[in-house]
Amino acid sequence: MSLTAKEIMTTAIISVDREQTLQEALTLMAKHNISGLPVTGADGKIAGIISNTDIINYAQKVNIVPLFDPSGWVSPHAPIENLTAVRQGIDFLAKTTVNRLMKKKVYTAREETTMLEIARLMSRHQINRVPIVDEAHRPVGIVTRNDLVQSIAR
Repeated sequence: MSLTAKEIMTTAIISVDREQTLQEALTLMAKHNISGLPVTGADGKIAGIISNTDIINYAQKVNIVPLFDPSGWVSPHAPIENLTAVRQGIDFLAKTTVNRLMKKKVYTAREETTMLEIARLMSRHQINRVPIVDEAHRPVGIVTRNDLVQSIAR
């Protein structure tokens, strides 16, 4: 018998509302030491998903925080010639809503979905987290790659 999502999921869901800012999303990720968040709408249903990689790539793409090297890490060799531009970039992140950047295509599963099915879903779509939803499409948990690894290790 294969383990189910209900048996391996994290039920203390950290999520962000679609109208919150990218800065608020990053703060939540840093505070809880996680790399991504389900995004919910006013109705509490899953509306999207966002990761720190999405935000870093966006910051590089629009050149609002020009401190990251191509790997996504802050480069110690980055020239900081205009601190005003850096501050403006950070302010821009603080004003941009999650809704603008979140991925709207979210792969979800139900509590009875097996661990193997979730692993296949992650592999097939190259994703790191799968929100577990109820009949109304409201999040009841989340399964991350780390949850899968810990379950296998047990």
